Amino acid sequence: MSPVAVKTAPFKFDNVGSFLRPAKLKAAREDFKNGSISQDELTSVENEAIKELVQKQKDIGLQAITDGEFRRSWWHLDFFWGLNGVEKSDVENGYNFVAVETRAETARLTGKISGENHPFIEHFKFVNQFADGDVIARQTIPAPAQFLRELTRPEIKAATEEIYPDEGELLQDIAAAYRTFIKELHEAGCTNLQLDDCTWGMIVDENFWKDRTDGLTIESLSEQYVELNNSAIEGKPEGLTITTHVCRGNYRSTWASSGAYDKVSDELFGKENVAGYYLEFDTERAGGFESLSKVSGDKQVVLGLISSKVPELEDKEDIKARIEEAAKYIDKDRLCLSPQCGFASTEEGNNLTEEEQWAKLQLVKEISDEVWGA
Repeated sequence: MSPVAVKTAPFKFDNVGSFLRPAKLKAAREDFKNGSISQDELTSVENEAIKELVQKQKDIGLQAITDGEFRRSWWHLDFFWGLNGVEKSDVENGYNFVAVETRAETARLTGKISGENHPFIEHFKFVNQFADGDVIARQTIPAPAQFLRELTRPEIKAATEEIYPDEGELLQDIAAAYRTFIKELHEAGCTNLQLDDCTWGMIVDENFWKDRTDGLTIESLSEQYVELNNSAIEGKPEGLTITTHVCRGNYRSTWASSGAYDKVSDELFGKENVAGYYLEFDTERAGGFESLSKVSGDKQVVLGLISSKVPELEDKEDIKARIEEAAKYIDKDRLCLSPQCGFASTEEGNNLTEEEQWAKLQLVKEISDEVWGA
């Protein structure tokens, strides 16, 4: 018997959120940057590209649609820039990925942080008009812990401390800003919010801890991150499902960190108050499935077993075998399937074509249908 269709995330066939930007959108963004088209003209191109994307998501059978993050340059910084008290800022160095460095941009504080009237609310409203009886509209944003991590980067930590000499006040204001945004997002009709969070992937990497003199430990950071994330979603509106996605970096098909979930599983899987986890598992860099036994309550786990970084299609039977392996540690009915990350965490996108992107999702759907029933 096929399972009854659900309208709350995660879904058995699911996706993390971002999509490769079509050529016409990339061209329009470049034209806007060069001053040859207006904001209204860029928005018009974005609107049309998102409409086409939404239809493709519906056609392939996704039950949660997104705007592909088509209005963003970064998966995280654009959200931070939309908060009050935050500005876009250049820095000397970008983020370090394997054999590549990103654009050198960050979010710098100009005053106290608050979350009202964020531009992403209007972005969500545009996507939500395409939701119907078969699909819901999903909003993806970076997790509160990710914002804290950005504000404490060595390059801008001093600027943060000028505004917030008391770290406790900083944590309180981050959480409060997120609660404001979440309330306004729900009022706009959102029923599914995803918090994207690379902090866990960073702190399980041994390289993160080399030559550190700040007295932090993986235990202290884990506790701080989960407390901040939980504070930000405390009192969430009824009917809003909040999930989180954890990865190890996704930029032009490269990665930034390695390490199993084991060292953070007690906090992340046991204490974070989310309904589900979208987890990177496409390579050995993420470790094994043993830590899934720590996923508390009836939380769901979306296995990111299909790589969004490479065009080659995975072998169906290999993926099915890995699902069965994961099911040794958590009930298979609590498992779902997706790519390990988005296809374009930044506007540059990963090294595959749009056709290959959709082939990846078609593979996810076919495996999901065969494992859990169409």
